[in-house]
Amino acid sequence: MVVDKKEIYRYVGPMDKYSWQWRLFSISLMKKEKVRILQNKLDLSGHLVLDIGCAQGVVSAALKEGNGRWLHLDPDFANLLVARPVLGAELMQSSGAPLPFGDNGFACVLLLDILEHVDDDLGLLREAVRVLRPGGKLVISTPISGGFFFFHRLKKRLGLTPEIYGHKREGYSLSDLDALMKKSGLEPEYRGTYAKFFVEMVELMLNVLFIKKNRIKTSTLSSGAISPTSESSLDKNPVLMSIYRYFAYPILYLFTRLDRLLFWKTGYATLVIARKE
Repeated sequence: MVVDKKEIYRYVGPMDKYSWQWRLFSISLMKKEKVRILQNKLDLSGHLVLDIGCAQGVVSAALKEGNGRWLHLDPDFANLLVARPVLGAELMQSSGAPLPFGDNGFACVLLLDILEHVDDDLGLLREAVRVLRPGGKLVISTPISGGFFFFHRLKKRLGLTPEIYGHKREGYSLSDLDALMKKSGLEPEYRGTYAKFFVEMVELMLNVLFIKKNRIKTSTLSSGAISPTSESSLDKNPVLMSIYRYFAYPILYLFTRLDRLLFWKTGYATLVIARKE
């Protein structure tokens, strides 16, 4: 079937809670931590939400859980096709600014791990603010930047290059995001970081194992190729996946709880919620 990439795609069936994305999410550490924080900070019930950069869809699906009406955008058409059964809602391909919407239309705009993947980050942020209604919320999450972070220095030596991540830049510090928001007319309501030392250590180890085993040198998707992006890539080694799910993951999960002892430490990912004046 040939699908017109300019239309809004509608998946008329229910959201598939047994898809490979949910199976991957169930053994994720960083994604689950991000969703937990946002669920505690945001109430999206009954609102119109614009999700820019939905990737394979599971983070967005975990956040909405039937709340509000959502429109999902992603620059990669392949991601939209994969995300349809998970999101069960309207999806549109968009490469960023300008956004194909009028002014002041959305109660909330999500930019979850997308700014570091686009060339014109300020342009995309300003467009997100334009389509956001006054008093609406804009949510940004990104990797954190800075040469003093130990794992940042280690990544390139282990083969985790920007090309594999799909990154145009390493990430942003909270002060970087403050400057971008000031230029865009946003007032921060929450600023914080998550994914501290032990979570980042485990995530890095799993990313390295994945790219080495699959001999990945670069990503064909703007969202990166550091983890499975399809059911076939997740289930390529079912025995290893079962061992990880039922034996390794519970141990690693307990190991990452050590981050609670590092309450003074900065995490490896930023999270900002801002309000449009």
